[in-house]
Amino acid sequence: MAQDGDRVAVHYKGTLDDGSLFDSSEGREPLQFTVGAGQVIPGFDAAVRDLEPGGSKTVRLEAEQAYGPKREELVIEVPLDGAPPGLQVGDRVELMNGAPAQVVAVTKGTVTVDANHPLSGQALTFEITLVSVS
Repeated sequence: MAQDGDRVAVHYKGTLDDGSLFDSSEGREPLQFTVGAGQVIPGFDAAVRDLEPGGSKTVRLEAEQAYGPKREELVIEVPLDGAPPGLQVGDRVELMNGAPAQVVAVTKGTVTVDANHPLSGQALTFEITLVSVS
């Protein structure tokens, strides 16, 4: 069984509440991480504990167990003259502190960016199969 400190390999499929797929290991190598080391979101880590190789489970994680709630203080409005030219809604940018963000609005004088993780504030469902434990 997988326990804290074990190196595991898992296959997974992640979906949103509307059923849309946001990530999957299908067609790729299994995801490898150390259980309990904080390398994956907390709920995913917890879901793998006590699985045996070949075992599977489906878990639904509330936002707090996944990428956290959407934080309004991470939605930032900046002057357009300090932004790269040609920005459009949906563009991904890097903030001065190196954090990734997405452009959510562009007006004549400002650009609004959201530095929340794209999956923050959302419940996530994972189908997880433990491939190996070492």
